[in-house]
Amino acid sequence: MLTIVNATANDGDILARFQEEMALESENLRLDPIALRKGVKAIFDDPAKGFYLLAKEDANIVGCLLVTSEWSEWRNKTVYWIQSVYVVPEARRKGVFRKMYEEVKNRVSKNENLGGIRLYVDKSNTRAQEVYRKIGMNDQHYSYFEWMKDF
Repeated sequence: MLTIVNATANDGDILARFQEEMALESENLRLDPIALRKGVKAIFDDPAKGFYLLAKEDANIVGCLLVTSEWSEWRNKTVYWIQSVYVVPEARRKGVFRKMYEEVKNRVSKNENLGGIRLYVDKSNTRAQEVYRKIGMNDQHYSYFEWMKDF
């Protein structure tokens, strides 16, 4: 049975490992493991930064995502951003991401201070884009631009 739960600091090692795997798989990027582990820990040290959800199948963790917040003055509400999505290969195409997304959407729907959900996806990750469209998200409103300092 698949359940969605909030991650705790005790889950930090698996969250970091999942992020290493996701970055390598989706962007062929090797993350600095020390910086990554500090970054994961920072979420638990300062809950204002966000929260992780875990997908558990029985006792096994099979997926995760990070939710961060953005203030929207246009809506006078907070918008949740879904980030750092990872599902272990053997659990893909089994509704794991959908179930995590539904949990986030349910939380947003029940809270009048929350205005919606956004996420970004690498342009080359067409499989993920297909999943996001199937659950009712769209990419018709905004394009995403960034400037990032090198690692």
